[in-house]
Amino acid sequence: MISGLIRTARPKQWLKNVLVFAAPGAAGLLNQGRELLLTSVVFIAFCFAATATYFWNDLFDIEADRKHPKKRLRPLAAGEVSISAARLAGILAPLAAFGLAALTGRWQTVAVVAAYLAINLAYNLGLKRISVVDMVVVASGFVLRAAAGAVAVDVPMSRWFVLCITFGSLFIVAGKRFAELNELGPGAGTRVTLDLYSLEYLRTVVSISLGAALFSYCVWALETSSKVDPDRAFDLPFYELSIVPLLTALLRYLLVLDQASGGAPEEVFAKDRVLQILGLIWILIYGAAVYTA
Repeated sequence: MISGLIRTARPKQWLKNVLVFAAPGAAGLLNQGRELLLTSVVFIAFCFAATATYFWNDLFDIEADRKHPKKRLRPLAAGEVSISAARLAGILAPLAAFGLAALTGRWQTVAVVAAYLAINLAYNLGLKRISVVDMVVVASGFVLRAAAGAVAVDVPMSRWFVLCITFGSLFIVAGKRFAELNELGPGAGTRVTLDLYSLEYLRTVVSISLGAALFSYCVWALETSSKVDPDRAFDLPFYELSIVPLLTALLRYLLVLDQASGGAPEEVFAKDRVLQILGLIWILIYGAAVYTA
């Protein structure tokens, strides 16, 4: 039972919650103890919040999951976890998320966590059945993660930063649906809206969101670079250079999608050494841009 509950919580998916570090990191605050601690607390809070949504998702989708070639192995669908235990976990996890968010001492953090949980509940109750809306709702979860990190340490988010996160999230979400449809085909009965999309439409959404994310990031990087003190210790164009590994990583992931093997982004990143190296290079370059000033 314990093993099944842990698997239902999807620890691998918690990787998405590192987005809470984005705004504090971009503001150069992660080298300060208090801000790093607050952001870490928010990260854990979102792990509990995400856990709650996964339990709700599996409870609502138990019949559909049993028809899926992979999801039928999920503990709840396979009968390894009882419905009553899943319901209890779905109640306790959000309470833990709220408690941790409150430890930041800012009501805005609690509000963002509440918005995340409410939107995900609405998604499970019906929004996932509305084409296009379903993708936007899932993408909004990534934006709220980034917002939670920002409000926890009281740092403003650039409009271009928000746009980059928004379109980047939509790229990942649309790409996941594209890969699923490409792999399973229409009529698989594994996702409510999947039959309403075509590969051509999803390919278009992926292309538009990718272009918009890259454009937003480029403007954000150039805008941020223009505000840097010209007398800082290092004068290399780190912000501009960070565009290169990001562009390469996104194009690499686009190739993975085209090969119909990108249904689960976290699994792709966990297995693709090139993406991991590109991610590390981006972190090093952007970290140099922020913390060598």
